[in-house]
Amino acid sequence: MDSSIELTLPNKIGIIKAAIAKKEKVLVAFSGGVDSSTLAALAFAALGDNALAVTLYSPMIPQSELEYAKRTAEVIGIKHIVLDHDILSDERIRINDPQRCYYCKKQFVKKLKGVASEEGLNVIMEGTNASEITGRRPGLEALREAGSSIFTPYVDFDVSKREVRQMASYLGLDVANRPSNSCLLSRLPYGTEVTSDLLGKIETAEDLIHSLGISSVRVRVHDDIARIEVQPVDIPIIIQNRMPILSCLKEMGYPYVTLDLEGFRSGSMDEVL
Repeated sequence: MDSSIELTLPNKIGIIKAAIAKKEKVLVAFSGGVDSSTLAALAFAALGDNALAVTLYSPMIPQSELEYAKRTAEVIGIKHIVLDHDILSDERIRINDPQRCYYCKKQFVKKLKGVASEEGLNVIMEGTNASEITGRRPGLEALREAGSSIFTPYVDFDVSKREVRQMASYLGLDVANRPSNSCLLSRLPYGTEVTSDLLGKIETAEDLIHSLGISSVRVRVHDDIARIEVQPVDIPIIIQNRMPILSCLKEMGYPYVTLDLEGFRSGSMDEVL
């Protein structure tokens, strides 16, 4: 796209829908987050029943995220299937290798290619946006290696995260203002062996904190320490509810529970690399 031409939001939506329509039959990699939900809505608007949303479910995805994805797909109207994905069968992911996002995305692409082939779909649509193509992004390399089998319209048409949210709002999607989330493996230091039980504990702790009205939270686990990240404005809520939080995490086996005074920040486990 010529960056010298200033496009309105409806213009960009129209251009993306036209590009999707040319693909004729598409699979949308669908997590239920703002990026994939907006992409699914655009695909459904362009292709109707020739668009299929697919969610790969594994222990690294909270159950609440899966349920939200199901509800969102239903609201959009797009056909939606959920497939179990044994991501921890890959030892490189199970040991939380620093390149785990690369290996994970390779598995992700392989699984979705199989589904696309079975369903007679021409391309896999993926929701990486233009704001995510800088910095350390091992998963992006795996997408690039997949070549023409992967279509990333937000990257191709230079759509930022902010613009995706604007598109979601324009399309009337509730997900427009939903905080971004990441897989539960991001709560663990690289080199920590990942188990379904460990991820389940993190999910339970975060669900408890979410229930207090806090939307952005990460419970990072360092051996026997549970480190809580929330937005600085939410720190008083954690303090006010310290006893149930302590009780929950101590019962899980974490003798030390800390509150990170720097606050919530995406990718904090990468700060040591």
